[in-house]
Amino acid sequence: MGGLAGCGTTPSSIVEHPTTARPVAQAVQTPANGAIYQAAAYRPLFEDRRARHVGDVLTIVINEKTQAGKEASSNAAKTSAVDASIGTVAGIPLKTLQGLTLGAEASAEYDDESKLNSSNTFSGSVTVTVIEVLPNGNLVVAGEKQIGLDKGTEYVRLSGVVQPDTIQAGNTVSSAKVADARIEYRTSAKFDQAEVMSWMARFFLSFIPL
Repeated sequence: MGGLAGCGTTPSSIVEHPTTARPVAQAVQTPANGAIYQAAAYRPLFEDRRARHVGDVLTIVINEKTQAGKEASSNAAKTSAVDASIGTVAGIPLKTLQGLTLGAEASAEYDDESKLNSSNTFSGSVTVTVIEVLPNGNLVVAGEKQIGLDKGTEYVRLSGVVQPDTIQAGNTVSSAKVADARIEYRTSAKFDQAEVMSWMARFFLSFIPL
């Protein structure tokens, strides 16, 4: 049972905000005074349904694509040579070495090339909740979607700041227009840990030649 419980562990998250918020309770309406216009119950005739209050929901259309590349190369070469000789000097021992010529040469060459390409695509949608309205009218939003599959649970989480002017028809916003966006896709399955070599294997392979 312990192994099954470990498989259901909720993965860590980069989203720091709570993923939902309840609407603020409305003030109790004052009794009607007989007038047609009541300030407490006033609603604009052509009011749209855009999210603007804490607890309102809107849909973030995720369409993220990043691509980065890096290429570098370096090379170096060095050559050195040394020539020496022992001259003829009278009165020193080992006269057989006199007149001997010595020479040495050394060369070193270094060549290195590296190339890195990275490309990521993330598409989908997640409905979030307004958890705070900032003084300038921008909306702090956050939300989570859980999808239970055969091998675990998938988590799609998102948080960020939305400007009301960017909200389109259908109460949708493109993820490209979300400020301070934190978008993540995680799963409770341990596929990522299975790809990492265990610490014991790394220890033995550090000194065992292959």
